[in-house]
Amino acid sequence: MLLGLSYKMRLVVLVVGLCIMGGSGLLLKGLLVPESFGVYGPYRADAIQEETVLPVRHGTNVSCYSCHAYEAKVHKAGLHQTISCEFCHGPYADHVGNNKKIGTLPVKTGKEINTLCLRCHNTEIKARPEQVIKTVAMPDHLKTQHVKLTHNCNQCHHVHAPLKYINRAKQITGLTEKTL
Repeated sequence: MLLGLSYKMRLVVLVVGLCIMGGSGLLLKGLLVPESFGVYGPYRADAIQEETVLPVRHGTNVSCYSCHAYEAKVHKAGLHQTISCEFCHGPYADHVGNNKKIGTLPVKTGKEINTLCLRCHNTEIKARPEQVIKTVAMPDHLKTQHVKLTHNCNQCHHVHAPLKYINRAKQITGLTEKTL
């Protein structure tokens, strides 16, 4: 179609076409980009207000401790004190609504406990390529402790404070760990 036109006409068609596409793009941008976009940098400022009206889905450990005093005491004294209750039990909002119990969160049993523990304890965690952070990695832990690989973690460990049972057993028996 453009082959029969002169060089100048082709140039005019090209410029007009680019202007139409550019104008359409600007029009679409004006229609699709919210007014609050860019107020605080490359963000939509209204998103902050929209998030504040959403119902709270997750709580902190403190929100759990108010009703679960025993678990709170044990958890605060254990090595897992920095791990959120929700990491193992699920969202706070599934359990409490309007300051009342509305549901029961899952409590893991049997092999489910191993699956839960293995979310973190399946490998050694390395701070540097040559330096391992002190952690327990399965199944090496079971082998070094001469425990059957079929054992569940909670047969030796309290799930909220992993060393509670171990330390108590050492205290009763007077055993100490061997050092290399």
